Amino acid sequence: MILYILLSGETKMKKTSIVILFAAVLFLTFSCEGFNNGNSNSINIVDVKVNALLAPVYGEDNTAVRTAAAGANDFAFRLGADLVKSSVGKNFVFSPYSVWLPLAALVNATDAQYKAALLSSLGASGITEDDINKAASRMLYNLTNAQDEGEKEHYNPLKIANAIFVEKTLTLRKDFAQTYMDFYRGSSINVDFSSRDAVDAVNNWASRNTDGLITNLIEWFDPGTVAAIANAIYFSDRWDWEFDPKMTEDDVFNGPSGNTTASYMLRERGGQTYYEDARVQVVLLPFTRSAGMYIVLPKTGGAEELLSSMTNDYFTGIQQNSVSATGKLLLPRFSIENKIEGLMESLKTLGVPLFEGEPLTALIEVPVPLLLTDAIQKAVIKVDEKGTTAAAVTVLPVAPTSGPGGPTPPPVPFEMICNKPFVFILYDYTYDGGAQVLFAGVVNQP
Repeated sequence: MILYILLSGETKMKKTSIVILFAAVLFLTFSCEGFNNGNSNSINIVDVKVNALLAPVYGEDNTAVRTAAAGANDFAFRLGADLVKSSVGKNFVFSPYSVWLPLAALVNATDAQYKAALLSSLGASGITEDDINKAASRMLYNLTNAQDEGEKEHYNPLKIANAIFVEKTLTLRKDFAQTYMDFYRGSSINVDFSSRDAVDAVNNWASRNTDGLITNLIEWFDPGTVAAIANAIYFSDRWDWEFDPKMTEDDVFNGPSGNTTASYMLRERGGQTYYEDARVQVVLLPFTRSAGMYIVLPKTGGAEELLSSMTNDYFTGIQQNSVSATGKLLLPRFSIENKIEGLMESLKTLGVPLFEGEPLTALIEVPVPLLLTDAIQKAVIKVDEKGTTAAAVTVLPVAPTSGPGGPTPPPVPFEMICNKPFVFILYDYTYDGGAQVLFAGVVNQP
């Protein structure tokens, strides 16, 4: 995922025209240093030292950090419940972590009177700015497998990169730059937003961090733009138990707009992680590392209704009450790509206080208050016999301002035929937050 927060120097920002090109399969090179895009005369890396990410202290019960980590999943399901309302009958994928992480970083640039409301909207009520920074750092330590970097055959299917591009005539606050680097691994880069060089700089950064698969992401910047904060997240891994392509067969999928044909992958064996209650059947599909994907099939009602009712408590209950079972899973291959244009209204609904007033006052040295003016995300996921690839892009322009009942025992053996709309939840593990939701969505038409 690549997130851009655009800050404009105009009192009223014209609606920024941003073309987002998003590849179905992409690979991000995790980078916290600068880059050379051939325009070195317009590029300057803000000089801050690099400190190590915070490692979770195993056995420690850090309530504040755990609150922030759990809040990220709470934010994920609240955001999903609001966004899915506009996708009834359609395929849908989004990345809540793509939105949560940069908003968490912006806590450090938010005026004191707005800070508590922003923390609350992120599911982090009652904790401090320092707490959420520590939580973000510890999450990145786990999610990027920083503890394994010294291994000879180090491999991580999840890549995350962050950067903030700042107008070269302005000065990014040094304390924000240092915090952004320390806790979010965010590079700070000066560019000339009055020239094409800024567009090239951001697009080259995007290309570098997607192995050349995302290009021409930005066509132009509003003339008053003074900064752009960027976040990139990419996941690609194989299933721990791959499906046999020879067993894949076409059959009917009962979609909301009518029946179509889908290609069903088959898994029929013991040792599958399975959950069932009065509302749903759930199977966990683990990847080769720590991540996994839950396939959640509603027994009645639609997949949108199910995703809208999901909560972090319910998700935790599914994890805690799953059992090892023998059964049959038929899952269609699917590939989804969508653009979410109602993200700003959803964030307002969740209580994000950065769209009104003068919330962002601590980003640049010159005391110019800023606010978010829009929010856009585009996301993609591809699931087949070998594994899953998923990524997303979020754009947040900025301008200056004047639960259900308990589980029931699973049937043995179970049979889960996903021939109607279902929900998917792709997660990776963190010590503080457990299964951290990275992507979620609905398959209405594989």
